[in-house]
Amino acid sequence: MAPISMYSKDEKVLCFHHEILYDAKILDVRHKDPNDKKSPFEYQVHYKGWKNTWDDWVLEDRLRKHTEDNRELANNLRREAEASFRLKNTKTTAKKRAGSDRDSVRDSEERGSVPGRGTKRARDSEIEKEESFNLRPSVRIIMPDNLKSLLVDDWEQVTKNQCVISLPAKYPVRQILQDWHEEELPKRAGSSADEDVLEEVVAGIQEYFDKCLDKILLYRHERPQYRGLRKKFEAATGDLADKGPIDVYGAEHLIRLFSTMPELIAQTNMDMQATNRLREEISKFSIWLSKNSEKYFATSYLPAESTH
Repeated sequence: MAPISMYSKDEKVLCFHHEILYDAKILDVRHKDPNDKKSPFEYQVHYKGWKNTWDDWVLEDRLRKHTEDNRELANNLRREAEASFRLKNTKTTAKKRAGSDRDSVRDSEERGSVPGRGTKRARDSEIEKEESFNLRPSVRIIMPDNLKSLLVDDWEQVTKNQCVISLPAKYPVRQILQDWHEEELPKRAGSSADEDVLEEVVAGIQEYFDKCLDKILLYRHERPQYRGLRKKFEAATGDLADKGPIDVYGAEHLIRLFSTMPELIAQTNMDMQATNRLREEISKFSIWLSKNSEKYFATSYLPAESTH
């Protein structure tokens, strides 16, 4: 069956250029392979306010419908990019100053001694490893301000007040993800690829959460509570039979996962395209969770010792 074009000529859209969504207009539509009517569509776009020399042919995965949600995403991506650019410039300036100071010290040291060849090779190897790591795609997850505040409040409750969240949560991670999935899926009707991405992201977040909870997401005072729950999971009896962390822990622990996502993704072999799509999807979810925070973060805390 021949594919159906999701976008039409003269339609106003949002189009990714690197990591940012820009206003654009579709000038033309064609099959990628003119001799194959089953080949995917590609679209000639003109970015609003840009010179015609920037007009480009792009595939469907670079385009987004001009909806309120996608407009909000575009604004957030732009703000995140601007903040990242300012931070990068600040770090570069500081690094240059520090590098200049280190060079002065190194010149003095080298006048007194010459390092061995083996030492230099080891140092060069370490530098290569660091540069290789820094070249990996990074994911800057959009975290709305109210979620950042909730993250800080949660940290203070657990670490300073030595409290833990009352579990099981009224809305566990599995339920939150299902609610988002049900609300988001109709927006992707007509694009099986977008629907598949949504399914993969939900499944991926669930898997990350289950694997990271014990190792990364818990504070020290929460571990006795977790050990008690894990025994019940393993016993597979009572209310927690056939359950796991995503059926017990809620939104507070979920946004802790989002705050660690950049480091987690940096350890994978995902390419830039996959990384950008993951960032987009998680950022959409983060914005949605922010709008529904009063529902999902209505959480009570207990003294940590009461759960031992």
